[in-house]
Amino acid sequence: MNTLDAILTRRSTRKFQAKPVELEKLQKIVEAGRFAPTGGNCQSNHFFAISNPDVLRKLVELVQSAFAAMELREDLYKSLQNSIRLSQKGGYVFDYNAPALVVVACQKDYGNNMADVACALENMMVAANELDLGSCYINQLKWLNEDPALLAYFKELGLKDSERIYGSVAIGYADTESGLPNRKMPERVGNEAVFI
Repeated sequence: MNTLDAILTRRSTRKFQAKPVELEKLQKIVEAGRFAPTGGNCQSNHFFAISNPDVLRKLVELVQSAFAAMELREDLYKSLQNSIRLSQKGGYVFDYNAPALVVVACQKDYGNNMADVACALENMMVAANELDLGSCYINQLKWLNEDPALLAYFKELGLKDSERIYGSVAIGYADTESGLPNRKMPERVGNEAVFI
């Protein structure tokens, strides 16, 4: 698969097989993230490649608990409202039961933190597609990056006091008949482009 094909055929996967992601593939995906551009080439992203089922379960519990305690308001981003609503009902799984989750943190006082992390996440999603794996950008940990319980748990996992989480990506084998991610290329209906 060439680079443009990997980009143009990448789609979000929200249903994964229970099959673990091979360490070699996860390492390649994280390496693609590590080589993403960063402002001033500062390279301050911190990658947590999580495939331990116990850690993933603990994160699901912490995320559901944090969202369930939040007030559901109409002025919130629609997806955030959905996370709160589902958490309050119970059984909310923010990472779609993916067998791997790569969480990316960066310096909390650095003005380019979100952009640097987003570039890394996109590189990793394109690499996952190249490796026949599904992926999905996950915002929930960024929305909870000041939650005391999640912060404490991530500090146990190696998060530094100066860092916060700005994004993550769920990775795994797509739960499809072929086991491959959906690669249909629908027409673009937004993202206007003007050439001047």
